[in-house]
Amino acid sequence: MFGSLFGKKKDTFTSPFSGKLCPITETPDEAFAEKMNGDGFMVQPADGNVFAPADSTVNFVFETKHALGLTTKEGMEYMLHIGIDTVNLQGKGFTVFVKERQAVKKGDKLMNFDIAYVKANAPSDACLCVFTDLPEGKKVTLLKTGNVKALEDAVEIS
Repeated sequence: MFGSLFGKKKDTFTSPFSGKLCPITETPDEAFAEKMNGDGFMVQPADGNVFAPADSTVNFVFETKHALGLTTKEGMEYMLHIGIDTVNLQGKGFTVFVKERQAVKKGDKLMNFDIAYVKANAPSDACLCVFTDLPEGKKVTLLKTGNVKALEDAVEIS
């Protein structure tokens, strides 16, 4: 997961979702698009499965089940957020398989959501992976454009 090039540490991070990989700036929500919660990436989902992108610990599960906060074993904090304004769905359409303080391995299924229900009842089904505590000067760069499979390398953090 970690590499070194001329003393500069670069980390790659896999996608928790399958679908179309996009810059976070294309998110149809101003707060996420302007990186108010942190930098990251967006996936227009192809299905409703969400997998652990890295060995991590679950920090929190939102009561409304639409978002999870995790920390990798290396200490990187990230949030997985399903859809835009999905807090208003009050948990309907979401099934979470993990709980707070649970250790998860890369590839473990964290949750799933009813993609048709989210599309019909929320402004967007955009799925986000937001790095909530990136050190100053670190940036997130997409490794590719177009479709990405869950657990495929999606971004580089440098």
